[in-house]
Amino acid sequence: MGTHYHTEVPPIPPVPDRAGARQWAGLAILVLPVLLISVDMTVLSFAVPHLGEDLKPTSVQLLWIVDVYSFVLAALLVTMGSLGDRIGRRKLLVFGAAGFGLASLAAALAPTAAALIAARALLGLAGATLMPSTLSLIRSMFRDENQRRIAIAIWAAALSGGSALGPVLGGALLEFFWWGSLFLINVPVTILIVVLAPLLIRESRAEEPSRLDPLSVVLLAAAMFPMVYGIKKVAVEGLAPVPLLCITVGVALGVVFVRRQLLRTAPMLDVRLFRIPQFTVGVMLNLITLFAMIAALFFLTQYLQTVRDISPLGAGLVLLPGMMCAIVAGFLAVTLSRWWGVTAVLVLGLALMAFGFVLFTQLVAGPHLPYLIVAFALICFGMGLTQSLTNDAVLSAAPEDRAGAASAVSETGYELGAALGIAILGSVLLSSYRSALGTPAGVPADSLADAGEGVAAAASAAAELSASQSESLLSAAYSAFLSGIHTTSAVAAVILVAAAVLTGWALRTRKAA
Repeated sequence: MGTHYHTEVPPIPPVPDRAGARQWAGLAILVLPVLLISVDMTVLSFAVPHLGEDLKPTSVQLLWIVDVYSFVLAALLVTMGSLGDRIGRRKLLVFGAAGFGLASLAAALAPTAAALIAARALLGLAGATLMPSTLSLIRSMFRDENQRRIAIAIWAAALSGGSALGPVLGGALLEFFWWGSLFLINVPVTILIVVLAPLLIRESRAEEPSRLDPLSVVLLAAAMFPMVYGIKKVAVEGLAPVPLLCITVGVALGVVFVRRQLLRTAPMLDVRLFRIPQFTVGVMLNLITLFAMIAALFFLTQYLQTVRDISPLGAGLVLLPGMMCAIVAGFLAVTLSRWWGVTAVLVLGLALMAFGFVLFTQLVAGPHLPYLIVAFALICFGMGLTQSLTNDAVLSAAPEDRAGAASAVSETGYELGAALGIAILGSVLLSSYRSALGTPAGVPADSLADAGEGVAAAASAAAELSASQSESLLSAAYSAFLSGIHTTSAVAAVILVAAAVLTGWALRTRKAA
């Protein structure tokens, strides 16, 4: 009987469930792109007057400078998420960071308005590669559910904090430097990502990625671009024919895109994920929380700088406690979800945001900054609680092979929320302001017409009038703007309460993990 030799092949070591020092160090790198994107959402709002002085853009060019970034970003997020699933999420992150740095440099040094528009479009293209990569890499790096929740809480804190940091940072830089510094600060951060990401983050890609479908890519971009453009134009023109036509075209092309995804065996975006309540609620709440936050920043920056005559840096510092609350809440959400359940914490976060807006409905003229700081802090704290858990819900619900595309859907919710916040609540603010402005005594008709464009325009018009006329116009405009804040805040509070009720209902059978 012969002797048989059997050599066992050692098994491939499994991916450890618990993350170690390398994964946590890698998370620090993944937080950097999130800070870049979220700061860029709000930092430019302070720079518009400075851009007008230096580059002399037309009103249409100025609109494109502000908006083209979010148009391109929203249109390409899902496509880039699918591309990362296919070619490698770390690879896409590194290429995207390099592109973001170069586009930031081009924007900082742009000699004309047209050059700045082109650079902002490239920033949107590069930004679309960063956000989906970060969340999907977190999923592959943190297998343990509790560790993943903590990691996503840190990610969400960076997103919330970055949104609130934008005005502080923008105010500080514009106080001491030129507007290009708002873009130039991105460059050293992107260099860090390009150098350290390959050292600290393992590559991650889908085992069976969906094939890139050029027609789906074109359909999605063709749906998102007119939809976001139309939503933003509604804020300027109201329910005019062109914005409504753009929104209609976008929705129609979106329906065609969805039908194509349902018919394909390997869709670019598996829209069936929206049948999962956990996934749908996560995306919806990302949209609604950014919708409310951006609207709050929209009226607060105007109120602090124009009505209260506070410098950009001073206005940013008034908002700083809110930013800190968002960061603290992001970490606290993980612990609270273990005690009370995810659903309860999500509802609590939305309720706190609603309460913050209720406080804004009672804001009165005069030196009441502490009241304003508390109201904004409640909004930020509620947002921090909510966003930490929504992103974990989205990632947990989606198959790992579709992590990039699922993450991109979540971030598209952020972008649409930001656009809708300005379009819908911005329109409510302007409409209420115009209604309350009335016809102050002694103010010429042309100055009154200029003042109807907004409180900043009223301040500019008042500067050209006599002392008594100026006082009459400013008093009416500031009172009208305060009335606009009250109405806008009431609408935001109602929307957030409705979201809290829907969340509790949709997730009523789900218990916290």
